Amino acid sequence: QLQLVESGGDLVQPGGSLRLACTGSGVSLDYYAIAWFRQAPGKEREGISCISRSGKDPNYADSVKGRFTFTRDYVENTVYLQMNSLKPEDTGVYYCAADRRALYYYCAGSWSDPLYKYDSWGQGTQVTVSE
Repeated sequence: QLQLVESGGDLVQPGGSLRLACTGSGVSLDYYAIAWFRQAPGKEREGISCISRSGKDPNYADSVKGRFTFTRDYVENTVYLQMNSLKPEDTGVYYCAADRRALYYYCAGSWSDPLYKYDSWGQGTQVTVSE
């Protein structure tokens, strides 16, 4: 059974950068499209990016497009979310989720819906953007 563990969350000043990691164990991530979600206090969970099994042309929410970059490392069985030009509104708990049903070159059409039936979720890592 696939287990996901996020890491890399921290307190950072506005304009700063962080790199989050999501590492899989138990099963190779090669078989999964992976999505990143975040949840701010009092708000719904928001899908922000998804990368297909191919690793090409990730999807990004408008709120992070141009600032965040999603990549995969097949050797390390890990995906990374590089977050630049961070803003206070990027604060929240960041989760990764794995989808085995997605086709090789695409994320599911509903990838950003937190109710989509992902096969596994991580426990989350806290990102705080503040002075």
